[in-house]
Amino acid sequence: MGIFSKFVAKLKGQSIADPLDWKTLEEELLAADLGPKLASDILKSAKEVKGNDAAAALTEILNSHLSKKSRDLSAEVLTQAILIVGVNGTGKTTSAAKLATYLKETGSSVLLGAADTFRAAAVEQLQTWGARIGVSVVSGKVGAEPAAVAFDSAVAAKDAQVKFLIIDTAGRLHNKSDLMSELGKVRRVVEKTLPIGEVLLVIDATTGQNGIAQAKIFAEAVDVTGLIVTKLDGSARGGVALAIESALDIPIKFVGTGEGSQDFAPFEPTKYLAELIND
Repeated sequence: MGIFSKFVAKLKGQSIADPLDWKTLEEELLAADLGPKLASDILKSAKEVKGNDAAAALTEILNSHLSKKSRDLSAEVLTQAILIVGVNGTGKTTSAAKLATYLKETGSSVLLGAADTFRAAAVEQLQTWGARIGVSVVSGKVGAEPAAVAFDSAVAAKDAQVKFLIIDTAGRLHNKSDLMSELGKVRRVVEKTLPIGEVLLVIDATTGQNGIAQAKIFAEAVDVTGLIVTKLDGSARGGVALAIESALDIPIKFVGTGEGSQDFAPFEPTKYLAELIND
């Protein structure tokens, strides 16, 4: 990404940057989807940076805007549920399958619940993934009540004593009231059988500030414990991850960078910040 690489290069050996440099940096930050408030805050701090320690100082400044909450998945009980939430089109269902792949490959037993019953394609997609990665999928009839599928999934997971039940939830976003009601019902029926260890919100990095607006609605509707950011590749707009954490104080736990099952990994803040600053 290297959003700050030119800036660091210009600062080396100088005590301050000239006005043109600050204007250029501001334009680059806005283009990278940091948003006006975060861009302004970073610029204000960056103006105190001296040339010799520019990279280290900027790393510290950027790190201060990342969430300090744990990025590890909850692992306190034998069997727990993970709810995957987010609007349709963000890669929610694919992320549920990729998380299942990751957990299975790291030694955990997994079960998938296809509770996005309003989209037949979502159920079929999860079933296809399940067959591909060797993970069972609990599903109902097309149009079935999402909470009913979620409950059946929880019972099946408890009976099988799997470590993680990953439930793909419906992604319709008509208004906050409907969203809260729907996700609240799913949560309640699952908690009758299993504890919910995580509620992971999926955000598409390419949607920029719109993604942050969506995230705020979900965070108000349900207790989101972590984020999965999809399409966070090497593009110039990669600054959105920093903007999301700064705005919401919700930790990014995983990132998706492509279509394959391996294009999914835990978020590494140190590596991410280094890519923002270095060439």
